[in-house]
Amino acid sequence: MPPTRIAWQQATVTAIVPQTPTVKSYILTPSTPFDFVAGQHVDVRLTAPDGYQAERSYSIGSAPGGDTIELVIERLEDGEVSLFFHEVVEVGDAVEIRGPIGGHFNWSPSDAGPILLVGGGSGVVPLMSMLRRRAAASPDTPFALVYSARRWDEVIFRDEVMQRAREEDHFTLALTLTREASPVPDVRSGRIDRMMLADTLMVFGDQLPVLTFVCGATAFVEVATMLLIDLGVPFESIRTERYGGAEAKILGPDVAVPDA
Repeated sequence: MPPTRIAWQQATVTAIVPQTPTVKSYILTPSTPFDFVAGQHVDVRLTAPDGYQAERSYSIGSAPGGDTIELVIERLEDGEVSLFFHEVVEVGDAVEIRGPIGGHFNWSPSDAGPILLVGGGSGVVPLMSMLRRRAAASPDTPFALVYSARRWDEVIFRDEVMQRAREEDHFTLALTLTREASPVPDVRSGRIDRMMLADTLMVFGDQLPVLTFVCGATAFVEVATMLLIDLGVPFESIRTERYGGAEAKILGPDVAVPDA
């Protein structure tokens, strides 16, 4: 029997929260709330008066367990759906969504630790869902987040991840900026490289991550995965999610991960 197709439904925009100059969070209340696993995504569909439709997929940034979901949408000048959200959508509007979708790039409290997260740019969104789920349901599970953004004002969830790093036990943050010098202590400058990943893995002591989640642009994911394997992280424990079509240039074991 073929799998049941997930139905489209209406979801109301109940809040819009700026994250960076080009990124906003949209808090949606589905007409029929659903359970999901941290790391899953939903499809969003827009329909024009003439019947033209555009669909995009967006990761859920909120933790499972509530009646709302958080989608984080970056404004892209050539993006049909992202421009509509940034220029047209207001609180109280309804959009079509379907989900949850995705059965591979997921983390649940039943998964053992330690867990390594590697994100570039908006690739941090599903990883934030995992971090929020961990804090609520499994705070003793060791987690580390390696996160790359271009500039300080482009760090999505900046205040939240910095606060979690200060206050949560068993959570380590390694944040780096690729296109400006860091304005704050303990935030690096430059791309994610082999040394940065190796330093982060050391917080787990003699253990390797049980699962590693890598999310970002295609080139970012490919090179980060190569570096992790070179450091001894088993390939079968690495789960990836990517966007974009850029090809990575494989330059050797000391190559730095491209910008997200």
